[in-house]
This record gives sequence, C-alpha cells and structure tokens, in this order.
Amino acid sequence: MTINNNMLDIKYIRENPDKIQKASKDKGIEIDINHILEIDERYRELNAVVQVLREDRNKAARLQLPRGEASGGQAKEKNIEKGKELKVQLEKEEKALAAVKEELDNWMYKIPNPAKDDVKVGKNELENEVIRTFKEPTKLTFSPRDHLELGELLDIIDVKRATNVSGARFAYLKNEGALLEYGLLQLALEVLLKEGFIPVIPPVLIKTSTMRGLGYMENGGDEDMFVIPKDDLVLIGTAEHALVPMHKDEVILKKDLPLRYLAYSPAFRREAGSYGKDTKGILRVHQFNKIEMVSFVTEGEDDKEHDLLLSLEEKLFQMLDIPYQVVKMCTGDLGFPAARKYDIEAWMPSQNKYREVTSVSTVTDFQSRRLNMRYLDGNEKKYLNVLNGTAFSMNRPIIAILENNQKVDGSVKVPEVLQKYVGKELIEKK
Repeated sequence: MTINNNMLDIKYIRENPDKIQKASKDKGIEIDINHILEIDERYRELNAVVQVLREDRNKAARLQLPRGEASGGQAKEKNIEKGKELKVQLEKEEKALAAVKEELDNWMYKIPNPAKDDVKVGKNELENEVIRTFKEPTKLTFSPRDHLELGELLDIIDVKRATNVSGARFAYLKNEGALLEYGLLQLALEVLLKEGFIPVIPPVLIKTSTMRGLGYMENGGDEDMFVIPKDDLVLIGTAEHALVPMHKDEVILKKDLPLRYLAYSPAFRREAGSYGKDTKGILRVHQFNKIEMVSFVTEGEDDKEHDLLLSLEEKLFQMLDIPYQVVKMCTGDLGFPAARKYDIEAWMPSQNKYREVTSVSTVTDFQSRRLNMRYLDGNEKKYLNVLNGTAFSMNRPIIAILENNQKVDGSVKVPEVLQKYVGKELIEKK
C-alpha cells in the first residue's frame, strides 16, 4: 500500500478511502470513512451554496445606484431589499457551513497517521522487530540488586521522602544520582551541539488546542496527561510537545532547512494503567527530566533524518557502554501520529530483560498539516516533515547505569564518559 504525503488531505481521502480505512485498522483504530465522506459531501454542497449567495450579494450591491441620484429610484429600492434578503440567507447558510466544517474537522482529527510501507503490520508489542543489538547482556556473578535497592543503599534515590511530599511515583535524585543526571545532560549537549542542534528551554504548559493539533489527545491519549481545565492548558509529557508547535502557522524558507532543536525539560505523565513492579523506583514516574530532539525537514527527507536521529541515540548509549537492542515498532504499537518508530531498549539485569529507554519517530507531514507549518519551495508552499527523538529520558538511563555497573558490595562504577561530571569513578555507600 502506497500512501503519499497528501494522505490526510481530504482530497486524497476521497480518492483512496479503502487505503485510509485499512491504515487506521492496522493501528487498531476503527474509522468510518464513509461517514466522513458523507459529511465532506454536505460541506462541499453548503460551501457551493454560500459561494453563490456571496456572488449574488456582491452583484446586488454593485447594482445599487449612488446616493443622491434621482433616476432609478425604484430599481435601487429593489436591489436594497434583495441585498437584505441575501444577507439574511447568507448568514444562515454560513452558520450551517461552519457547523458542518466543525463536525468534519472533529472526524478528520480521529484519523491516525498511516504507517510507512516498510512498517510491519502487527497487533501489539509482541510483534515488534529487533533489528540489531549492541554488546551482549551484562552477566553478573552474583544476584543483581535492582536500581531502587542500589539507590537507597548509596543514598542517591529517595522515594520514601518524595512519596511523603508528593505522593506515589515521585522521587528525589540526590548526591551522585543528581550528578549522573547533570552528567547525562552535559554529554548530550556535547554530542548534539556539534551536530548543529539549536538548544531550547521550552514552556512546560501548552494550550489544549495545541496538544490536540499534535495528535496526542485522540484515542485515549489525553488519559495519560495532566490537564488543567481551568486554564485550558496541558502539562507536556516531553519537550517535543512544546518544540514542534514553535513554528505553528509559519512558513519557513527552504534554505533554512533542516532545522534541528534539542530541549531539556521536565516531562509529566499520569502513566494511567501502569501497575505492579514497573511502578517501583523511578522506572515509571509522574515527573522526570528529558532531553528531546526535534527536526523539521523538507518533503521526502524524513527517512534520512530518521536514520540520523537513531544513530545519535545509539551513539549516546554506546558512549555509556550500556548493552541495548534497537526495536522497530509494528503498526499496532506505533502510536497515533507516528508513521515509523524505533525504540532503544537497554538491558536491565534485575529484570533479566531489555526495557525501553529512548524512542525516535517520523510523523511525516501529519503534525504540520494540523498545526499549519509549511516551507517555501520556489513559489510553492509545502508542509514540513517532522521528527522527534529522545536523547536521554534521565531516569531510565540512570537505572541502566546503576544495574549494569553494580558490584557485589552494592557500589557502582561510573561510566568512563561521565566520570568528569560526577567527579569520581565509583559511587560507594556513604
């Protein structure tokens, strides 16, 4: 199935309803395309009526003679009366048109971004593909402690006090725990600034309408967000949520592309429906810090950029010397806006398995269409292709560092690349 960059243009949907229906179903989302096309037909009919009424009103206005002219008084009166009637009728039809347009937009918003052709059709994460690995899983000669036990032993993670202050799924990072995070930040800056990324500190609250434009509130996505209805604002779940809309309603010159940003910010997530062992420690928390990458590129350049962002994520974890695997998501585990997504999963000795630590996605022109972000190519305005990827989502790399570098006495070796930031080679019990 081939879907071009006009895939969510209503014209393309009219011409390829079956493709869009199947692409949505492949993501586990049922869409009534026929109903959407019926609404679209009503919208086009009403729009045609409105256009005719506007032309008739303008014609009637032109036929009215100038004030003070004696001749044609009767005709003038008729045209004035006709103009009034047309105005009333036009207002009625414009109101109906606006209502149908809103209904059409609401239904269009429910259509997910179709997956790219190279993405495997599958139901859930069990059908994702491992495409490569780095290093063999860490083999310890003793029973491994989990990250929370290590963190408490070394006095670098304090969940108990955070629970007392903020409730469940919060944590204090302290001593070398805090220094590890600052070190990861500095490492990411060192690598990414050399690649031409523009550093940003973004707002952490965005408008609800902006989050909706990104495509994260559909299909139950809003259940994982901290929403503030009183102010019509949402706390971001990643810096991407504030970075991508930076160019909302803008037209960028082609010569200024690609544009690459990196941002460091808190991330807020409800983690609704996550229970059991994953809620222990700092694996799934309501607040953590994150370094995010976002790229804006021209049409057709997103595949190349996707490979670049993934290579940068891998470079960072290779510098930490952490065993990992790269996983390509199938359609059922892809998410609403993504057309293709890769995860890096780091080895976690205490769980004896790999766990996600970063992800990187191309959303093609899905978000730029919804947020009206374009670039000027000659005399033509085209929609930007947008990509996002995690450099470090602080808490999970720290888990991987602690568990993979632990010693039998509970001390932890600091990765060589971070030692200059932490100020020591070994984190020991205080």
